Amino acid sequence: MNTSMALVAHFVRRELQNRYLGSISGSLWALMQPLAQLAIYGFVWAYVFKMRPPGDDASPGAIVPFLALGMWPWNAFAEAVTRSTTVIQDNAGLIGKVAVPRAVLVFSTAAASFLLHGFGFCAIMVALGLAGMSVHLLMLPVALLAFALLFLLALGFSFLFAAVQVFVRDLSQALGQIMPLWMFASPVLYAREQLPEAYRGWFGFNPFSFYPEYLRSLMLDAGRVDVVAQSIAVVVAIAVCALGYVVFRRLDPRFEDFL
Repeated sequence: MNTSMALVAHFVRRELQNRYLGSISGSLWALMQPLAQLAIYGFVWAYVFKMRPPGDDASPGAIVPFLALGMWPWNAFAEAVTRSTTVIQDNAGLIGKVAVPRAVLVFSTAAASFLLHGFGFCAIMVALGLAGMSVHLLMLPVALLAFALLFLLALGFSFLFAAVQVFVRDLSQALGQIMPLWMFASPVLYAREQLPEAYRGWFGFNPFSFYPEYLRSLMLDAGRVDVVAQSIAVVVAIAVCALGYVVFRRLDPRFEDFL
């Protein structure tokens, strides 16, 4: 167990160093890029489309925390999945020379993404609270528990896609098209209530939908997510993680034949 934890810590550090080595802004880019994205969407949504959070008659700035609570979990999820998909293929030379547990590579890549975006999430929530936005900072620890559950969901998809990518090299390119569509099919930039009623039920088939809605209910009092939905989210995250890991372990012995 100690060896596995040491390997995870090593590969998380390596992932963070490789990602930002030589970058002028260093790891601050993990905060700057989503902030720039939030500023653009906030301006377009508030001043171009005149959008407001459901049931909120406040100033245009009220859309900013609403968007932040959708974008930060999505960025963590999407980055963890997409970067983990090619991690076995990218480390083919290392796998051929050193007996490294392949699952550690996937776990470490996903964990690095969630650590960076989790830090950014905490920073932006505190900043919005200090700026006078109606953000419930006392609920931040509970929100981080939801982030941990989202990590399980992302890890399951990461294991599954990383294993399939070894045999189907086009998967990573396909994900580049699928992930933006997935984002717009999730309540990241809008609320379920803003959809025509006939389409709202489809969100129940999207495993990511729970997280922005739950975080908004916690941090903004925007709607309510009942215990049944929370229980389903826990079961789905654990099931996807377990399924992804089982598929990964079953395909693991054949990786070197295709790398």
